[in-house]
Amino acid sequence: MESRDHLSKYKVGSVPTLYYIPDFISDSDQKLLLNHIYAAPVSKWKSLKNRRLQNWGGIVHEKGLLPQDLPPWLTKITEKINKELQLFHSPINHVLINEYLPNQGIMAHQDGPAYFPVVAILSLGSPVIMDFTPHSSIADSTSNIQETNHGNLQNYPPFSIALMPCSLLVFKDMAYSDYLHAIKDSEIQQYDTAVNASEVENDDGDLKVIHRSATRVSLTCRVVSKVHKNLFRF
Repeated sequence: MESRDHLSKYKVGSVPTLYYIPDFISDSDQKLLLNHIYAAPVSKWKSLKNRRLQNWGGIVHEKGLLPQDLPPWLTKITEKINKELQLFHSPINHVLINEYLPNQGIMAHQDGPAYFPVVAILSLGSPVIMDFTPHSSIADSTSNIQETNHGNLQNYPPFSIALMPCSLLVFKDMAYSDYLHAIKDSEIQQYDTAVNASEVENDDGDLKVIHRSATRVSLTCRVVSKVHKNLFRF
């Protein structure tokens, strides 16, 4: 098997194990995925306060996953992610598809303990800025941190990353467990301090802003380690 060092060229920022892969899929692949997503029955969509989503792979419960097979079009992309990253211990079995209108975002949150601590987010449609901030339990103690189980570390700096269409964001370990991630409810977002600012395609000259003029769709791909086919049969 190829060494995980093959991802080193995609590492961005100062926080370990944060990777950004531009053009992970082609534009034609993006269009095909969007066609499949919007061909799903209306009943597949769940509307939340500030966005709507599709859940694929089954129901995530505190005791594990009550599984359902991913459709072939999702299996194809998750197998590509698994093969190229080599970070998951088993095939990706759960995908959340979020749809964001230009002024919609998501509050700061952390993925739950049911998931293996690696997440891969494929971005489609409009670009967006995702902000990472240290978890409150970490932020309250950073001033005196000299060494942690992640090695010598003076602090946990907040940071942002620009997610362009067709790109793949991957984070694990401390970037997964010690940080919250969020997207602001704003149609215009600054990216001048983004850790991958040089990757942003911008037609506004010196103005370091992204205009979210279209809908963004993201595929959050993860592994639920515990799978219980009889989870709700007590």
